[in-house]
Amino acid sequence: MIVAKFEKVSFEQFKKDWLNQFDDGEDTIKEIYEGIQLPKRATKGSAGYDFYSPIDYNFNPKQKHKIPTGIRVRIEEGWVLQIVPRSSLGFKYGLRLSNTVGVIDADYYHSDNEGHMMVSLICDNEENKGLHLEKGSAFAQGIFLPFGITEDDDATEIRNGGFGSTNK
Repeated sequence: MIVAKFEKVSFEQFKKDWLNQFDDGEDTIKEIYEGIQLPKRATKGSAGYDFYSPIDYNFNPKQKHKIPTGIRVRIEEGWVLQIVPRSSLGFKYGLRLSNTVGVIDADYYHSDNEGHMMVSLICDNEENKGLHLEKGSAFAQGIFLPFGITEDDDATEIRNGGFGSTNK
């Protein structure tokens, strides 16, 4: 059953969000943008779609990085995308999402930021180990799940934004 389609955000949106995190020139940003890989499953039995790192990242213990993925997703009504770290990175390095699980709702696609998914990761382990995440390596996985609503649901608001936007 097809429930979604991954796409890149526009270069203009990616550049804007990238410059909020990094101080790179336009040529570098364009090269990073052109190298963005859309999420995909590793095997036909995989539930998760791997998200790939757009650049090399070095995580020191307890260090957090916010990764502009350059990706948006069009999701059918009644479905949600949940993003979690790759289990091997969580197990070996304590890599986790800063907000524990990313929840991408179908209406996020139409936000002013084009539904640009950001992933905030922290390296949090008892061994005080750092992590080198190479460009192009899978660091998180997205899993599409159906959801239901209550009989008396009366939500009518329209989303515009990401973190915390539904409570404004």
